[in-house]
Amino acid sequence: MTKENDLHKTLKRYFGFDRFKGDQEQIIQTLMAGKDVFVLMPTGGGKSLCYQLPSLLMDGMAIVISPLIALMKNQVDFINGLGEEGLAHYLNSSLNKSDIDRVKDDVVSGRTKLLYVAPESLLREEKDANGVVTRKVKFGFLSDVKISFYAVDEAHCISEWGHDFRPEYCNIRKAVDTLGRAPIIALTATATDKVRTDIKKMLGIPDAIEFKSSFNRPNLYYEVRQKLSDNDTNNQIVRYIKQNPGKSGIIYCLSRKKVEELAEVLKANNIKAAPYHAGLDTATRTQTQDDFLMERIDVIVATIAFGMGIDKPDVRFVIHYDIPKSLEGYYQETGRAGRDGGEGVCIAFYARKDLQKLEKFMENKPVAEQDIGRQLLAETQAYAETSVCRRKMLLNYFGEDYTQDNCHNCDNCLHPKEKRDGTEALRIVLEALDALKENFHQNYVTDFVRGHMNPDIASHKHDKLEEFGSGKDLDDRLWNPVIRQAIISGYIRKDVENYGLLKITAAGRRWMENPQQFMIVEDREFSDVPDEESAGGSVLDPELFEMLKGLRNDMARKMKLPAYVIFFDHSLEQMATTYPITQEELMQIQGVGEGKARRFGKEFIKLIAKYCEENDIERPEELRVKTVPKKSAMKVRIIQDIDKKMMFEDIAQSLGLEYDELLDNIDAIVYSGTGLDIDYYLEELYDDDIIDEVYDYFMESDTDDIDAAIDELGDRLSDELGDDYDENIFRLVRVKFLSEQANGNR
Repeated sequence: MTKENDLHKTLKRYFGFDRFKGDQEQIIQTLMAGKDVFVLMPTGGGKSLCYQLPSLLMDGMAIVISPLIALMKNQVDFINGLGEEGLAHYLNSSLNKSDIDRVKDDVVSGRTKLLYVAPESLLREEKDANGVVTRKVKFGFLSDVKISFYAVDEAHCISEWGHDFRPEYCNIRKAVDTLGRAPIIALTATATDKVRTDIKKMLGIPDAIEFKSSFNRPNLYYEVRQKLSDNDTNNQIVRYIKQNPGKSGIIYCLSRKKVEELAEVLKANNIKAAPYHAGLDTATRTQTQDDFLMERIDVIVATIAFGMGIDKPDVRFVIHYDIPKSLEGYYQETGRAGRDGGEGVCIAFYARKDLQKLEKFMENKPVAEQDIGRQLLAETQAYAETSVCRRKMLLNYFGEDYTQDNCHNCDNCLHPKEKRDGTEALRIVLEALDALKENFHQNYVTDFVRGHMNPDIASHKHDKLEEFGSGKDLDDRLWNPVIRQAIISGYIRKDVENYGLLKITAAGRRWMENPQQFMIVEDREFSDVPDEESAGGSVLDPELFEMLKGLRNDMARKMKLPAYVIFFDHSLEQMATTYPITQEELMQIQGVGEGKARRFGKEFIKLIAKYCEENDIERPEELRVKTVPKKSAMKVRIIQDIDKKMMFEDIAQSLGLEYDELLDNIDAIVYSGTGLDIDYYLEELYDDDIIDEVYDYFMESDTDDIDAAIDELGDRLSDELGDDYDENIFRLVRVKFLSEQANGNR
C-alpha cells in the first residue's frame, strides 16, 4: 500500500487539494490494497477522485467503464490537464481509426494510466460454424496491458431497478474475466438496497467493502408545483429565470420535442439557453456543453442524456418540466445543483396525467419491466403528492433516517399543513395487513379498508373477512398518507423485490400491542382541472384577480353563459400577474385565442388599464412572457382535416393515433382558444335533439367536467340510445360548445 503521505502529496500535486473529502482517503487505500470496493456517494461528493488518484499511483492502467461519451471527454481533458498529454484516453464510437491508433500507442507504451471505455466497447462475441459463441477483447491491444483495477462508474445502470438500466452493463463481468481479473470499484450516486445488492451480484463482488455517504444535501431546496398546462409551466419557468438573472440552471424534459420547444421559448424571452438531447449531432452537443461550462449560456434544456459527470459546481437551479420516472433519477438530476455547497433550487412540475403517459409508454415492455416501472412511478407519485418533509421522504427512500420533522428548506416545511390524528387509521391498516397475510400492495389494501369491491378482492374472497370495509367511515383521503407515513415511521415496509407488497415491521407489531398517538399530514391535492387554489404560480395581484372574477361573473349573467366559458380561472390569474392592456397581449394569456379575445376581451383590457393607472402600477415587462408559435404539425394537420370535414376515425388513422388520443389533441386545440366546426361529424353520429340536450347541459352547468356531465345525463342517454350510446358524446359536444360560446366559432 502506498504510504499515507504519498496520497496527500499526489492529491496536492495533481488535484490542488490539501485534504480528502469524506471517505475518499479510506476508499483509495482499500482499492490500492487490492480489495473490491462499492462506493455510494451523492453527486458532488467526489466519486471521480476515488479512481482518478489511485490510477496515477498504481502499477499498470486503470479501466473506467462509463456510459456517456460526454463524461469521458470531460474527464479525460481534466486528467490530461493535470500532467502530461496521454495520461488519460477514451475508447468509444466517436473515434476514427487514426484516433484509436494514437490511443493504442500511448496505452502499449505505458504512458496511459486511465482509460475510459463504453461497456459495449470492451468485448465482441463471435459464433463459429457450429454456433458456439466465443468472447474476444474488442481492442486486442488491451490483452497485453497490465490492468491496475476496473472502475464501474454509474454502476446503478447494471440493475433493472436502477433509474437508467443499460443491458450492455450486464456484460461487464464477462469482460473482466476475459481481460484478466483485477480489483473492481463500483461507484454510483443513487442506489436503494435492492440496487446495491444487484450491483454487487452482477459484478461478482459480493464481499466488496462498502462506503456509503449520507444522501442529505442540506443546501438543496425541494419544491413540487402543480402542472396545469404547457403555457403555464413555460410562464413560471421564464419568470423564475428572469427573477434570478445570470444564474446557471438545467431544465429536464422527458421528450426531445419538449426540449426544443422550451429552449425556443427561453430564447424568445432573451434568456441564454440551448437544447441538449441525443438526437443532436455530437459536435452540437459538445459545443452546447462547453458553452454551459464556460458560461456562454446560462440554461441547458435537456433530456436525461445531459449531466452525468458534468463538473460544474455552481448550477443554481434544476427544474423538472415533467415528473421523473423514478426517485433515483430525480435525486441524481437534482444533485447537479449546488455542488459547491451554495444555493441549489430544485423545482419539479407534477400532473397525474404525466404519470398516466409514462405508464402508457410501458405497455409494450415485458411484464417484469412493467411491474418494476410501475413501482418506481408509485414512489415518485408518493413524493410529489406528500405533505411530509421532502428531504425526509427522499432520504427514507434511500434507506437513511432523517430525524428532524422540519428541514426548513422544502416547500412542505416552509408551508406546513396542520397535522391530524391518524391513530385509528393506522390501527385499521395494520390489522388489515395482518388479515391479508401481508401479501398485497398498497392499492389493494386501501380498497380493502374502504370496502371497495374489485375483481381481485372478489376472487380472493377477501370481502368475507371481518376487516373488509373497517375504514369505510373514515375520510378516503387518509389511507395513502397514513400508509406512506407509516413506512417513514418504520411501522410498515415495502418488499420491493416482491411486487411492492406491504409488510408489518417489528416496530409495527409493537405498536399494535401498545398503540401510541400517530399524527399525520394529509397529501396535497393535485387537480387535473385548473383552479385558483391549485395553480402552480402565485397571483401577484390578488385584488385585481378578484375584480376580474367579478367582471367575468357580471358578464356571464348578462350573456347567460357559464363563467368558465368567458375565461378560466387560470387565465384570470395570468392577467392579474402580467397586466395585459392590449388585445395582442391578452392573446398571450393561456386559454385566450383570437376569437375569445375579440368577443370578451375589451372590458377586461379596459379594467386592467384603469386599475394600473389608478394604482400607479408599472407593468412588469420583464415578467410578461413571450411565447413562440407552436411547432405542432399534428395539431395543424388536425385543424386542416376538420376544415375538410374528414371523419375523426379517418383523421386518427392517418396520424397513427388512437381515437381517444385524437380527442385529447382536439381538446387541447379548443382549450388553447381555437374554435373548431365539428357539426358535420356530430350530426353523422347523433340526432339533433340529443346534441341539443347535452349542449344545453353545458350552457347551464357551472363546470365543463365530463364526469359531472355523465353523472347528470349518462343514464338517461344510455336508456334512450341503447347500443348507440357512447360517453364520447359529452366530449364532442363540449368541443362544439366551447368552440361556439368561448372561442367565437359561429
